[in-house]
Amino acid sequence: MSLTRRDLVVQGALATGALLTASRLFALPPAPAPAAAPPELVPLWEELRGGVGTFTASGGTIGWLVTPDATVVVDTQMPDPARLFLAGLRERTARKIDLVINTHHHWDHTGGNGVLRPEAISIVAHANVPALQRRAAEKGDLPPQTYADTTFTDAWRRDLGAEAVSARYFGPAHTGGDIVVHFEKADVVHMGDLVFNRLYPVIDRPAGASIRGWIEVLEKAAAHHGTSPRYLFGHARPGQPVAGTHADLLYQRDYFTALLDYARKGLAAGRSVEEIAAAEALPGFPDHAGRGAMLSLAANLRLACEELAGG
Repeated sequence: MSLTRRDLVVQGALATGALLTASRLFALPPAPAPAAAPPELVPLWEELRGGVGTFTASGGTIGWLVTPDATVVVDTQMPDPARLFLAGLRERTARKIDLVINTHHHWDHTGGNGVLRPEAISIVAHANVPALQRRAAEKGDLPPQTYADTTFTDAWRRDLGAEAVSARYFGPAHTGGDIVVHFEKADVVHMGDLVFNRLYPVIDRPAGASIRGWIEVLEKAAAHHGTSPRYLFGHARPGQPVAGTHADLLYQRDYFTALLDYARKGLAAGRSVEEIAAAEALPGFPDHAGRGAMLSLAANLRLACEELAGG
C-alpha cells in the first residue's frame, strides 16, 4: 500500500516518543547501520527551495542544505534515523558535510551527532548546549554524546559559496540554549523546538525553559526574520506540516500567552494546580494534540502554574 504525505507525517509525529521528558530522555542504544529502514522509521525527504529541505523519521526535524558549494545539516535526530539520513544524503552529494548545527541539546536533535561526526568538518551550537547535553546524558543514562566543537553566545554566521548560514540566540525558551538558524539566500529559517506545530510542547524547565521567555523569543524571531521565509519546526502534530509561515510563529506565541493567562486566572480564583491542569482544551486552541503525559495540556498547565508561582 502506498503512503500519502499525510500518512508519512503522521508516522513521523508518532515517533516522538524519543522526545525528552522534563526529567528523563529515552535512551536509544547505538545499533549497526541497517540495510533498510526499520518498520517504525519511515524517512521522508522534502526539498523546499534553494537547495534546502527537510528530513523526518523519528525525533526533531532535520533541515539540510545541498549545493555545489556546501552541505549543511541542522539537527541529527538519533542514531538509527541519522544513519538513514546519511545514506539518503550520500545519494544527493558526495561532499563532506561542512557544518552540522544543533538547535539545542535534546537527544532527539543531537543523538545522531556521532553518526555524522566522521563526515562533518564542524558541529556548531549555542554555548550553553554542551553542558546541558552532558547533564541530560547523566540523568537519562544515554549513550556517549558527541558535542559541538564551535559554540557562540549571541550570533554566528558563515559564508558558504552561494549560500550563507547564520544563527541567533534570542534567550531562554524551550531550553536555555535554543537557536534559530537562517539559510539566508534560500530564506529558510529552522526554528528547532521553538515551534511545536499544533502539538503540546515540551517545556524543559530544568534545562532553563521559560514560558515568558518563549513568548519573547518568538516575537523577536518573527520580527527579525519577517514574513518572507519558509519556517521549519522541530515537531508537528499528526496531519500538520513541519514547515510553515510567520503566522505559525505568532500562533505558537499566542498559545503560550493563553496558557499563562488560563493558569493565572485559575490560581487567582483559588483553584488548585490539579484542577487547572484538568482542562480538556485551552480556549481558542482546539486544534492542539498531545503525545503521552509530558506532551500534554495538563503538563503545560502545571508548568505554567509553577512558573507563575516563581517555582
